[in-house]
Amino acid sequence: MFALSPRRRRRVLVAALISDAVFPLAITGATAAVPEVTARLPGGAALGPWIVLAYNGLFAAVLLLAGATADRSARTRFFAVGNLVVAATGVLSALAPNLPSLVALRAVAGIGAAMCAAGGSSMVLAVYPPEERRRVYGCAGAVLGSGLALGPVVAQALMAVGGWPLVFVVPGAVAALAALTTLGLEGLRGPEPSEDFDRAGAVLFGVTVAAAVTALGLGFGGAVPWWGPAVLVLVAAAGATGLVRVERRASDPAIPVDLLRIPAYRAYAVATGAFMGMLVVGLTVLPQLGAARRMGPGEEAIMLSLLTVPSTVLPLLAARLARRLARPLVTTALFACALTAVVLQVTNRPAALLVAAGAVGLCLGLTEGVPDGQALNHVPSRRGGAGAALFSTTRMSLETLTLSAANGVMAALGPSSGMAVAGAVCLTAALVVQHAVPARDRGRGVLARTPGDT
Repeated sequence: MFALSPRRRRRVLVAALISDAVFPLAITGATAAVPEVTARLPGGAALGPWIVLAYNGLFAAVLLLAGATADRSARTRFFAVGNLVVAATGVLSALAPNLPSLVALRAVAGIGAAMCAAGGSSMVLAVYPPEERRRVYGCAGAVLGSGLALGPVVAQALMAVGGWPLVFVVPGAVAALAALTTLGLEGLRGPEPSEDFDRAGAVLFGVTVAAAVTALGLGFGGAVPWWGPAVLVLVAAAGATGLVRVERRASDPAIPVDLLRIPAYRAYAVATGAFMGMLVVGLTVLPQLGAARRMGPGEEAIMLSLLTVPSTVLPLLAARLARRLARPLVTTALFACALTAVVLQVTNRPAALLVAAGAVGLCLGLTEGVPDGQALNHVPSRRGGAGAALFSTTRMSLETLTLSAANGVMAALGPSSGMAVAGAVCLTAALVVQHAVPARDRGRGVLARTPGDT
């Protein structure tokens, strides 16, 4: 671990937090802008969903490679370059002449975002010891939670002021600020980068994840022909087969299998994926249920506020509670989300929606950043980028799988069944955490300290 002064460590954290603020707006803003963009730019309305899918797919595909590369390079410089890529693509996206060029720019932006996420985690974990990471990820949870809560509102405001181009320019400007914050900081380069890095495995992993996440995002029977997702599933299967063969022969595998052997790391990755799945399904389902039960606009606004606002104000409290109560806090919140989903299956009263939104919002707010901090306490500082990237990939994959499954079930059984799917995932995650994590887990796994990790 690198020894920096408290002031310079805070600058590292501030730069990472500024960059974190870009992610929610980059996704929610682009989602909100899709209808206007497809109406104003030539290129075919069928490309509209790819404004989001290209970003998400490339982000997921490159994340593990970016994490491993960050750990083997000057972490601060790698992080700054990623933010500059996001800034440049944001400006160019606002000037895109047609939809194909915008989709291509969004794909490049996804690569830059993966560099930001992996580089930010790598440099933060390189300067903060395990005992301080709960507080650090409490701050990160507050930023991400605020971004998720305010992202749709900010996106709509930007579109009202300057149209869809501002939705891409503003996140780019924030990313540029994150890059500027690193000026004058140490590069934080690891002492002995490995010469045998498994690039083939990293590329195959990226292809597999990108194909799987994109296929799940498109879904079957949606706006594209059924064979589109089917082909992507076959690509993912072929990539996974090749990946297994490559990883068996690699001396330095791309996938940090030793981290996956830590039960708490795996369990908390599943938990955070379940929470995010509950959030994205809730944001999709609750407004539909509110409309079906004749809730007014004011009631719907209150319902969505109850779901999202706790994530802006509770993460720092959650970080304090996690010092002693991380495992019961996470499992109780997961069980509560599952119970809330059950309640929505047996009642159709509008008041139940408000209570459900409040209960889920409270659970999300009190656990925002907690699974991340607990899992990454088990990761050695010299491998922070790869550990955080694998954790994020697991979370994103489970979140996307939950939303895709919920959409499929809702098409057959109605909106409330979508919450049942998310609730079932939360119940499973609660049992996984309860079984895998010791009752007095302090986040000190067998890999928390390794030779040379000082």
